[in-house]
Amino acid sequence: MSSPYTLRPVEAGDLPFLWDMLYEAAAVDATMREIGRERALTMSVNQKYLAGWGREGDSGWIAVNERQEPLGAAWYRLFPAGAPGYGFVSESIPELTIGVHERARGLGVGGALLQALLRSAREQGRPALSLSVDRRNPALRLYERHGFRDAGVSHSQDSSVTLVALFVTELKLTVLKPLC
Repeated sequence: MSSPYTLRPVEAGDLPFLWDMLYEAAAVDATMREIGRERALTMSVNQKYLAGWGREGDSGWIAVNERQEPLGAAWYRLFPAGAPGYGFVSESIPELTIGVHERARGLGVGGALLQALLRSAREQGRPALSLSVDRRNPALRLYERHGFRDAGVSHSQDSSVTLVALFVTELKLTVLKPLC
């Protein structure tokens, strides 16, 4: 049986869909859902995940159906220590974002996108990938099945946890924590 979707690298024309998927990823948080898509996507904490897309270190995949309609997207990018993402662990480790359209959930799209990103990161010589996920989000188990582990930077009482998938076994993860 063939898959109901295929994967392809992100192209320049995919940016509007990436923004849609960024909202899908951010809207897991009740506060983001309550303020709505337009307001959530104007917030700097969210904009940093796509603003200026196509810079050095940006990489991503799109899942499309047989009519070439996008179903989901996953991407990663590097962040500086002075402007980290939610799942930041190091300037040399890209942080990933993944979003799947509601109509495509449960079809394996998220897992396929995650596998494509992991493969790309390894091929590009990245030492690891990181992410932040709400502890109650069912996707947490998906990430763990694909080798992500607690990066040890989140407090147990935090609603989210930062995870990392290490590709270089001898890598010693030195985490730069923002000064708050």
